[in-house]
Amino acid sequence: MKVEPVTLEGRIVRVEPLRLEHAPDLLEVSREHPDLFAYMWSWDGVSGLRGLEESIARHLSLPDWCPFAIVLRESGRAIGSTSYLDIRPAHLGLEIGSTWIGRAYQGTPVNPENKYLLLRHAFETLGAIRVQLKTDGRNLHSQRAIAKLGAKLEGTLRNHMVLPDGHYRDAVMYSITHEEWPIVKAGLEARLGYVP
Repeated sequence: MKVEPVTLEGRIVRVEPLRLEHAPDLLEVSREHPDLFAYMWSWDGVSGLRGLEESIARHLSLPDWCPFAIVLRESGRAIGSTSYLDIRPAHLGLEIGSTWIGRAYQGTPVNPENKYLLLRHAFETLGAIRVQLKTDGRNLHSQRAIAKLGAKLEGTLRNHMVLPDGHYRDAVMYSITHEEWPIVKAGLEARLGYVP
């Protein structure tokens, strides 16, 4: 399994390799909601264009990460970010995470399509046998969104991380296996109005 930057086209969004050039768009969709990154250790401390550019540069330098911008096809503007991370080629697994989307686009088909594109690529092109998703134990909104995708709750990793503010983060872990993917795929396609 070789994970490399790739562009994935959907009807609503395009998932493309994250670049510094995405920073102005991402700043615009994030500046209205300073709490957008409240549970996101990987985007901690983002403020202003320079902070966002530094965060993007940090994401691009992380080992075992492949970060993406979520681009609204209608406007061509970046409205969020997501990543493949914890990439484990020998075990045919990876995680989809560090995902954030501007508030105006939450609760719309943007996140389901974004996840659909990433999951389809992971299972059908990369040959993954497991894709995991995890979220902060306090982030109930994210937990509901992950469950709605069709991912199975595996449990909570207690005190999984120490965050920059000193908080001990519990990680709520979900996964989808390659055996489950056809059912999850059909559910997402129905939700998105795709005709297989």
